[in-house]
Amino acid sequence: MNDVKLLFDIPYYQLTQNKQDKAFVTKYDGNWKSTSTNEYITKANSLSRTLQNMDVKVNDKIAIITNRSRVEWHIADIGIMQIGAQTVPIYDSTSQIEMQYIFNHAEVKYCFVSNKALFHKINDILNEVPTLLKIFSFDNFSECDSIHDLIQIGNQLKNQTVVDYIKTTIKPNDLATIIYTSGTTDKPKGVMLTHHNIISNINACLSVLPKSEEQINTLSFLPVSHIFERMMLYVYQFKCYSIYFAESIETISADITFVKPDVLTVVPRLLEKIHDKIIAKGNDLSMIKRKLFNWALKIGYEFEPYGQNGKSYERDLYRARKLIFKKWQEALGGNIKAMYCGSSKLQPRLARIFNAAGIPVFDGYGLTETSPVISVNSPNDNGLKIGTIGKPINNIDVKIAEDGEILSKGPNNMIGYYKDEEKTKSSFINGYFKTGDLGKIDEDGFLYITGRKKETFKTSGGKYINPSKIENELKKSKFIEQLVVIGESEKMPSAIIQPNFELLKEVLDLEESDTNLVIKNTKVLEKIQEEIDLINKNLGQWEKIKRFELTSDEWSVESGHLTPTMKVKRDIIKSKYYILYNKIYRPSS
Repeated sequence: MNDVKLLFDIPYYQLTQNKQDKAFVTKYDGNWKSTSTNEYITKANSLSRTLQNMDVKVNDKIAIITNRSRVEWHIADIGIMQIGAQTVPIYDSTSQIEMQYIFNHAEVKYCFVSNKALFHKINDILNEVPTLLKIFSFDNFSECDSIHDLIQIGNQLKNQTVVDYIKTTIKPNDLATIIYTSGTTDKPKGVMLTHHNIISNINACLSVLPKSEEQINTLSFLPVSHIFERMMLYVYQFKCYSIYFAESIETISADITFVKPDVLTVVPRLLEKIHDKIIAKGNDLSMIKRKLFNWALKIGYEFEPYGQNGKSYERDLYRARKLIFKKWQEALGGNIKAMYCGSSKLQPRLARIFNAAGIPVFDGYGLTETSPVISVNSPNDNGLKIGTIGKPINNIDVKIAEDGEILSKGPNNMIGYYKDEEKTKSSFINGYFKTGDLGKIDEDGFLYITGRKKETFKTSGGKYINPSKIENELKKSKFIEQLVVIGESEKMPSAIIQPNFELLKEVLDLEESDTNLVIKNTKVLEKIQEEIDLINKNLGQWEKIKRFELTSDEWSVESGHLTPTMKVKRDIIKSKYYILYNKIYRPSS
């Protein structure tokens, strides 16, 4: 990547190396529309000219919020960065309260949204954000100027020489983007990443791509506001892949069938859904076919790479792939060479079954603060070990602190948290970023996650959850005495709750004295649901409590639920109520 020093160099590199007729292919209303490398660059330059003409200056902040991956995101991204401004990507599901905070904290000047609903969501808080001058949309509708309008204006402007000059003044260590992530505090933190931070990560990840001389297609459906998907899309652009964008989550199956992707970036939740759907279909088979299906599953769940299970196992695996797993491959288009899984830890059983099925899955690890990849399993050089998060990529030094925390040092480490020097300083030790995760490195150099030092966890969809924040909100309810928010590596956050029995009995006029009967009472369940619904209104979409279970016990210090200072013992609660946990997440087990 000697010729690529800045993120906006990537499309120009593609233009000189292997320009694409289908650099991006976006699905609109059921129809696929291609964008060539030339068109991509032309539109990005037109947008840059218009923004520069609108007095967007170096270091101005421009937010991008979209409900789906699409080419306009990338045109905006390059167009903004080329004139020295920084992008502030935000999840569309972020609550208005948090959006307002981010806009004010970053002093956002302009905002791009993907559709009318998001326009209204931002327009409703416009008066609360003094720096925000105007909102633009990717879709066309009468209430809002679109990115296409800005591009058309730029086509008529003659200030390209100004844009080209600004590009020459931007340096690799200049700030490229601020990504807000919910950490362990109530307020989001603005992670500052430079061009060099992300470029270094792109460069290191090239060695873990599948080796192929053929044209490669990929399908993008994860949020581009997430640094994992964003960085990988830069990688794919650099490698001159054709990038297709799914129309929606609901159309993914049909889109995969059409695109027949060679490479995918995924999160564990998607693999869980695919797996569960396949298992459900298998259970509907006739007795003989179901017996064969279950035999193949047993083989799959025992998978180890590189023939470690011996010749007999490999023969059985070959048969299972021919008889059963071939259909799994066809369901994912039949061309999958690699699926890179990130955002949260992948369950080993899923890694085994997909790799056994001939659908290579490579689990990785990283954080927004590390641009993001720290380690990843690889399709090359015996680089896969089930249950690990791979080996550290080649320009990163990883070590384990005395307390077991994973520490990472490299050119991908953020330059800090925006407007928070104290938190920035406390996040590093001797140049190593403190990840907050506990881990170990084995004799072969593979990294394992063994736990979390912080309370914050990720769902299987890759979203950070701060349980204390949600618990503190829920505890405002007079009907909830104690609770623990759960859901690490699961599809959604849920809660195990000890209700206020006496108040519920009084308010609802209950006759039951036995708490085992109280927690089953329909009125009680409805009342607790009402309380949760009220709190959910002020939470981001990924933070909302989707399910809960009540305990008949009253939590106390004496029974081991609470510490002497009346803090809930999280691990004890999870262990004590594992049946309720399984009822939420494993109802069929």
